Amino acid sequence: MNTIYTENIILFGDDHWFDLLPLTFTRPICELRVGILTIREKWEKRLDGKASFITQDYLAEKYPIHIASENLLINSTFLPDDTLVHYIKQLKLNDALLFGSELIAARLSAGEFEKLSEEADAFQSLNGIDLAQNHNISFNRITKPYHIFSLNGDEMIKDFRLVTKDKTSQKISLTNTIVGDYPVFLEEGAQMECCTINTTNGPVYLGKNVLVMEGCLIRGGFAACEDSIVKMGAKIYGPTTIGPSCRLGGEVNNSVLLANSNKSHDGYLGNSVLGEWCNLGADTNNSNLKNNYLPVKVWSYVKEGFEDTGLQFCGLIMGDHSKAAISTMFNTGTVVGVASNIFGSGFPRTFIPSFSWGGASGFISHQLNKAIETAEIVMSRRQITMSDIDKKFLSTSF
Repeated sequence: MNTIYTENIILFGDDHWFDLLPLTFTRPICELRVGILTIREKWEKRLDGKASFITQDYLAEKYPIHIASENLLINSTFLPDDTLVHYIKQLKLNDALLFGSELIAARLSAGEFEKLSEEADAFQSLNGIDLAQNHNISFNRITKPYHIFSLNGDEMIKDFRLVTKDKTSQKISLTNTIVGDYPVFLEEGAQMECCTINTTNGPVYLGKNVLVMEGCLIRGGFAACEDSIVKMGAKIYGPTTIGPSCRLGGEVNNSVLLANSNKSHDGYLGNSVLGEWCNLGADTNNSNLKNNYLPVKVWSYVKEGFEDTGLQFCGLIMGDHSKAAISTMFNTGTVVGVASNIFGSGFPRTFIPSFSWGGASGFISHQLNKAIETAEIVMSRRQITMSDIDKKFLSTSF
């Protein structure tokens, strides 16, 4: 039986798609995960809708747009909360919700949507409600990669309520020790034995068929999405999220793995975001705090230079399909592009472009055909065949 959705949602990324590189080389902004859900999933659940995409031309084949007679256009850099959803649900046809000069959302007919597509400032002719004039309203918003781990705790609490509403957790084994006031929730098939869980600072969510092995120490908030595995003796400080089919071990603090990525062994990962199909070798470590305790600077693809994050703690940002060999050391605020391979002793530079091969002693360009060959092998280990579209993504990023 086909599901009938209330809303036809179209998510757009504004100009911030470039600010979120390298994570957005291979996806629209709305496919980024923060909390438990992706931004798209948050809006779909909140608005009982089905979303499609306005994104870069080369991504559109995999992430197409669907235009209906009535459409709810939403800026996917904004993360939904009760207040924002309330205002959006009040929108009538050809109404717009603004934040100063930026469009948050608009309800448009197919004709008005076409007009807006042809004229970038056409939304100014709509009936606008400017939320910037209400100083009591604030929103969570993702416009930089490091916003993902910075906002992960807030978003996890909101998502936890959303995904567990009207549901009952699987029974939690009495071999586990649980303290704290936030809840622990296990979806069908999730397994956890002989672990210590502290939910004082946030909830713990284990998705379908998640396995948390013996001896893990977890401080919430923590979310492990469907089919992921937490290895024996892992030490996890929240708020940390691992997306579907990830592997996690060692010591981890306030980090997000989007999906299908591995940090399976001992070593430290803190205040970091890993894309999809990444792998950190055993005893890989990253610094998330400068020795002088000053704010961390990271590479900006827009400025083609380093910019101040304003954060004292900022670790590693790694694009899809990048790998690090055993005992790799990443300095504070390192940005790694897509399909890079880092190895060798010493600290590599803090910006590593896509398709780099090497380490502290220098880099050469990774061959595209070799990168695709490796990606195919890695994906096949999870019974996934790399599509021609995904190969095209890598080719475009080369």
